[in-house]
Amino acid sequence: MPTYQYRCNNCGNELEIVQKMSDDSLTICPKCEKETFERVITAEGGFVLKGSGFYKTDYAKGKPAAAPAAPPCATAACAGASCPMAK
Repeated sequence: MPTYQYRCNNCGNELEIVQKMSDDSLTICPKCEKETFERVITAEGGFVLKGSGFYKTDYAKGKPAAAPAAPPCATAACAGASCPMAK
């Protein structure tokens, strides 16, 4: 269901309300209870794919990159003759 933004012309109250597209627009402000509530056209509402089953979330991912091989010993003790990995 789409989210609509409403603003009251009397008190300035702003709300985002989830409604069916077939629902009538709200006209009475829940804060001041006057019939000055109207739907505001905004650029914020975009089409967002959520969940699984969409190309963006399931199939667009490439294969994970292989992790680089770590050196056999990454401690400072390897600089001398007492490397714990040399045994």
